[in-house]
Amino acid sequence: MMTFRVWTVEQFSVSRGANSRVMLEEQPSREQLLLEIERLRQQVEDLKEEKADLEILLENTAEHSDTVESELRYRALEAVREGEIKLAQFLEAIPVGVAVLDAQGKPYYVNRAGQQLLGQGVLPLNAVDDLSKSYKFYIAGTDIIYPSQNLPLVRALTGESSTADDLEIHRLDKKIPLETWGTPIFDGGKVAFAIAVFQDVTERKQAEADRQTFIKELFEVNKSLEKSLDAESELTDAYGRFVPHQFLNLLGYESIIDVSLGDQVQQEMSVLFADIRDFTTLSETMTPQENFNFINAYLSRMEPAITSNHGFIDKYIGDAIMALFSDCADDAVKAGIAMLNILNDYNRYRLSVGYIPIKIGIGINSGSLMLGTVGGTSRMDSTVISDAVNLASRIEGLTKDYGVPMLISQQTLERLRNPADYNIRIVDKVQVKGKLQYVTIYEVFDADPPEILSAKLANLAVYTEAMLLCDRHEYRLAGKLFEECLRKNPSDRVARIYLKRCRDWRSLLREI
Repeated sequence: MMTFRVWTVEQFSVSRGANSRVMLEEQPSREQLLLEIERLRQQVEDLKEEKADLEILLENTAEHSDTVESELRYRALEAVREGEIKLAQFLEAIPVGVAVLDAQGKPYYVNRAGQQLLGQGVLPLNAVDDLSKSYKFYIAGTDIIYPSQNLPLVRALTGESSTADDLEIHRLDKKIPLETWGTPIFDGGKVAFAIAVFQDVTERKQAEADRQTFIKELFEVNKSLEKSLDAESELTDAYGRFVPHQFLNLLGYESIIDVSLGDQVQQEMSVLFADIRDFTTLSETMTPQENFNFINAYLSRMEPAITSNHGFIDKYIGDAIMALFSDCADDAVKAGIAMLNILNDYNRYRLSVGYIPIKIGIGINSGSLMLGTVGGTSRMDSTVISDAVNLASRIEGLTKDYGVPMLISQQTLERLRNPADYNIRIVDKVQVKGKLQYVTIYEVFDADPPEILSAKLANLAVYTEAMLLCDRHEYRLAGKLFEECLRKNPSDRVARIYLKRCRDWRSLLREI
């Protein structure tokens, strides 16, 4: 069996060659340590080969004289000694602990770095089971002796290579966490030695602890940040109920905090006004609480029709709604139709619970608008300023005069992608208050009850021809066509208005 010769530190310092010294300034990594273990094993294998070569040489020279034999033995011993010195130098130069057990499990060798970590060198032990207790190996974070049979150094005696990072050395003044690797060294197929490399991982453990602390603190910060973001989101949502998010977006802002007094932007938009007919008379029959309940029930039903068609409510004016649409005029018209359809369902519900049905008027106009903020330093509001807004409000008011639920302007009609997608008929050219030019207005009757819708469609060609005759002042022929329309649809308020106008104009012309 091969043997190690035990050398003192002083002996190791003799004949240290630069080529055999391993100098590492930093604590080696796991990969580096595994590489060092492999190099140790290779050193041992080299010594074994040198020994075997010498033994063969001695056998071949047995017949030589005693002088030659003595010379060869001397040279062989010197070669082995030189190899042991180199190996010892190598082990002492490694900046991590190295420990060796012999085949019987007794400590055989500990290098200088290992002695510094363990606080002691080679100890005489009766049995391998005393290893952990003698060197004060404990399970990390406890006062429980580390089971000797689980030590990588001891496991190497069974031919197993293993690692461990859950043990620590208890010294009088401190506790040192260790990371260790163990591997066997074989001779003739049997374990001749067990070697272990171990290092102090205090800094690594502290770094891991600091990392965990940091992660925990970061988690708490994130929780606080999430709460803050949730609170900000709730606040933003709350503000959004008073100042629409779309309004802020049109101004180029994401938060109301960014808005300043006087901020403004010009946009091409469609404006929708909707108002309940005879609301004042209706409200007089209700208590204040009933009024609020009714208004909220009505408005909450109308809002989805606007938002689902890419619009937003700029403001509520009592029972009236002002909504804006920035994409296209079709969105505004579709929203108006949806509102009237929702109203039909709402009225059926009101009738079922004993309430009278309600009517609304909707006016839509399109054009260039100025959106911005107005007010003072302590109170400001979002608003839209434009003749287009005023005209939309005036058109909504005309729905009462013509007895129709929805009117749109010529500007809106011209901005529709395909007017044929809707049921539309001309109603009048009017001069609204505050405007010098006449405005052509049209009825959109897609939301009329089925029987009224069918009657208007059946009369549409006759009605259109009658309107053209009126425009050419041919009132007698126009009147006959309007009479025809009323015979098929007696509830057509516009046809009735024009029939009266034709008769009045004819009487006026006769007087002239």
